[in-house]
Amino acid sequence: MEPIGSLSVGEFLRQLGDKAPAPGGGASACAAGAIAAAQARMVVEYSVGKKNLAEHQPALERARETLRRLAAIFLELADEDAAAYGLVNELSRLPETDPRRMAEYAGAVEASLAAPRAALAGACDLLRLLAMLAPITNRHLRSDLAIAAVLGEGAARSAWWNVAINLPTIADEKRRAAIGAESAREVEAARDLRRQVEREIERSL
Repeated sequence: MEPIGSLSVGEFLRQLGDKAPAPGGGASACAAGAIAAAQARMVVEYSVGKKNLAEHQPALERARETLRRLAAIFLELADEDAAAYGLVNELSRLPETDPRRMAEYAGAVEASLAAPRAALAGACDLLRLLAMLAPITNRHLRSDLAIAAVLGEGAARSAWWNVAINLPTIADEKRRAAIGAESAREVEAARDLRRQVEREIERSL
């Protein structure tokens, strides 16, 4: 499969809607995160160089680069998720005693859990950055930043569902519980951060 970042929007949507194991929900979650990061970067681009935001320029310039990196990371995670899930799906079709399945299945399952966990953590990082940006960016793009926050929370919640669906594959009960608890905390943090961003923007309306 081609890297998701190299596809047109139309082609990505076509592939997403096809009867195929990947791209699927994991790619959708990561795409939402990438869009949120890009949307926020647009807000920052319209804030860099503004005289009334002069004291915030160093923070804005750092945020611009961070958002650029986050968008790229989300696209990489989308590819990792699609590849991992595609492999799990392929191996699942083999008999449980098949040598290839026995050798590769555990690693493939770990990879299918690692990508959404990383996407969930990345979405929380993005939302923390948006909370910092809300009071120091161009007021004319307030709605754009709010949309970025809503999409960021959507990415976090979507990634959480991919974590949740894969948790039963972890045999170690303590590790399964620890990952579940950590992911639940991150989803709650994402919700709170989105609310924080929206409250800040609403105050300035």
